[in-house]
Amino acid sequence: MAWILFSVLDDGKVTLRHLVLEELSALCCSSKMKNGFQNWSDVRVFLAVCRKGSTLAASNALGVAQPTVARRIEALEHVFGLTLFERDNRGFRPTDAARTLLPLAEALETAAEALADRAHDLSQPRLIRITAYSGNFSPRVSDIFTAYMAMHPDIQFEFLPSAKTLDLMAGEADIALRILGEPPEPELICRHISTARFSVYGAPAYAAKHGLPKSPEDMKGHCFVTSDRTGLLKRLEEWMLRHVSPDRLQRYSEIELMDAAVRSGRALGIRNLRLVEGEEKAGTLIRCFEPPEELSAQHLMLVSPDAYRRPEVKMFTKFFAPRYAAIFR
Repeated sequence: MAWILFSVLDDGKVTLRHLVLEELSALCCSSKMKNGFQNWSDVRVFLAVCRKGSTLAASNALGVAQPTVARRIEALEHVFGLTLFERDNRGFRPTDAARTLLPLAEALETAAEALADRAHDLSQPRLIRITAYSGNFSPRVSDIFTAYMAMHPDIQFEFLPSAKTLDLMAGEADIALRILGEPPEPELICRHISTARFSVYGAPAYAAKHGLPKSPEDMKGHCFVTSDRTGLLKRLEEWMLRHVSPDRLQRYSEIELMDAAVRSGRALGIRNLRLVEGEEKAGTLIRCFEPPEELSAQHLMLVSPDAYRRPEVKMFTKFFAPRYAAIFR
């Protein structure tokens, strides 16, 4: 018994179905069948003649010359070793063999059409999903997106502002703007943006009540905010614990709550110099001392390999990366 494998797309997903051709098993296993039947267009011609009843009507439907249709039918009959049509003055009538093959030919037609439709869908620009800490989506960064969308109105973005590290390799996002204290996954496409620098900041209200430390050695006795999160925030917490006791740390589940606690004067916090430069100039946050070198981290743009294979993602990253990096110089 022979099996023919072909792809059928259901709901956009490719699955494989096995068709058992019992009556044609000997033919399918022959070298003639393996080497001869290679042209899907012959199946289209076969279907057109079956449906239209003549080579003339089929040629009109297909937009090809009638002699070409007749030659393709003869070639297909030669490859199969079967008579597919009875010819008479009334046209072409399918034989029993042709009627047996007809459902299989129609299944091939359906699969080919689905393949073409799916390929077309995949070739169209898709939503580009970008994840970053909310502070990275500043007005200056938003201006880059606005400029790009004006140039490419067919490109749409989904912004995922979160301190949570989304899994690019699992497809949770296409692009991530991250500050990392350790090397990224080696499979990711990486673009260096800047070296992020951090220091301890406090609000005027905290300074008025408790004063501010002048150096890391002067931090003992002060209150600080920290987070339950891992990654860079965990590394910053470990640095704080080298200078203050654990009971001086106020723990928050969200970065936004940490920032609010610092702004309100309840505690001090470690902040990214670039992200708080506006607040520092306005006097709503005060930098306690120069940024310690051991707190520095790499600011990166990371792209999943699957996303980077999409032309719209590759084109966008080439536009975005140098302009985004310029903000952090």
